[in-house]
Amino acid sequence: MNAPAPGGSTASAPPRRAGRNLPQAMGVGFALGGVLVLSLFVRREAYVVLVVAATVYGSIEMARAFRSRHLQVPVLPVAAGALAMVPGAYVGGGATLAVAYALTVFAILAWRFVTPSGDAGSPLVTPGIRDVAAAVFTVTYVPLLASFTLLMLREPQGAWRVLLFVVLVVASDIGGFAAGVAFGRHPMAPSVSPKKSWEGLAGSFAAGAVLGALCLPLMLDGSWWGGALLGLAAVAIATLGDLSESMLKRDLGIKDMGDLLPGHGGVMDRLDSLLPAAPVVHLLLVVLVGS
Repeated sequence: MNAPAPGGSTASAPPRRAGRNLPQAMGVGFALGGVLVLSLFVRREAYVVLVVAATVYGSIEMARAFRSRHLQVPVLPVAAGALAMVPGAYVGGGATLAVAYALTVFAILAWRFVTPSGDAGSPLVTPGIRDVAAAVFTVTYVPLLASFTLLMLREPQGAWRVLLFVVLVVASDIGGFAAGVAFGRHPMAPSVSPKKSWEGLAGSFAAGAVLGALCLPLMLDGSWWGGALLGLAAVAIATLGDLSESMLKRDLGIKDMGDLLPGHGGVMDRLDSLLPAAPVVHLLLVVLVGS
């Protein structure tokens, strides 16, 4: 039991460390990072293929997760949407991405029109509407948000933009983990993610601001203060993304989205922070360093 704090109250217990194999997770993380850097700087088309593969597999993981709550996400139109949106964003830019996304949503609706209804549900929210909502959420959350990294890649010094984006989100994870383990005492959202602490969040913000201030001038000739602001914004959105997926997994009654990546879980367990931060970082980089 915790010793009573002054005044008779019980001191907050520090959040426990995640039950992961840390050396294994680090090894997989370094391997993924190496593949990412090679795809960005050796052959950009390889990065497009990498994002397509990640979004298709991530969408399949989401469909499996929703199935645990009897929601049927149509994998075929969602995967086809990823195959259209990701390369479309790289080849044709934002306009092509918007058209591909709209066509994907219509394909999901068409699929539901020709598919027999599932179990009877609420008269106000039919099973078909729930299935469509889950599918549109999946295609928005995974391939649409991931496609913003391809919009970054199209910009001048695009490979460096994408690398900076990844560095800032990874810095958020590492800074938060290190500070949380060393100093974490006050849980930030115990009902959603009990292991996250306010001290860990402070570590994330510190790591993001410092790396942003260092990396934006070095990578893209931007200002140090712009880099610090970029790092803070990336950390804020990445943290919200992480907490949002934790809430989703808690509601679905699952621990991880999958088990493809040893020490990490599924693909979506690695993309949860990256996806929401991608459009924010893209837009801020356009403001800070131009397009």
